[in-house]
Amino acid sequence: MEKKVYKTFSEYLEDQTPQCKKYLEELRQIILEINPDTEELFNYNIPAFTLIPGGKREQQIMIAGYKKHVGLYPHPVTMEKFESRLTSYKRGTGSVQFPLNEELPRDLIIEMIEFRMSCFQ
Repeated sequence: MEKKVYKTFSEYLEDQTPQCKKYLEELRQIILEINPDTEELFNYNIPAFTLIPGGKREQQIMIAGYKKHVGLYPHPVTMEKFESRLTSYKRGTGSVQFPLNEELPRDLIIEMIEFRMSCFQ
């Protein structure tokens, strides 16, 4: 079976569970509130949002939906900066997983995105 290649955020959402859709839409809305001029695109077949006009992969934040969590990919520098505040979440070098059975930590996510954007000013 061939893997589906997504071209739009709406198309990506169609293949998510209702709870995952809700969280992904919330993450997208947070990003749009902070950076209304973001460009939406796809990297690694997941939604990506530019932090500066024409932003390349290093200048983007990505999000993804999974069975039990949503992933936020704000970059390793951001993960290091907020490490002490992310201890209750599963993390990778450049990512954090927010479980679908807990509310998203909106204020923390906003701070993380704003910090990452400040790296380009």
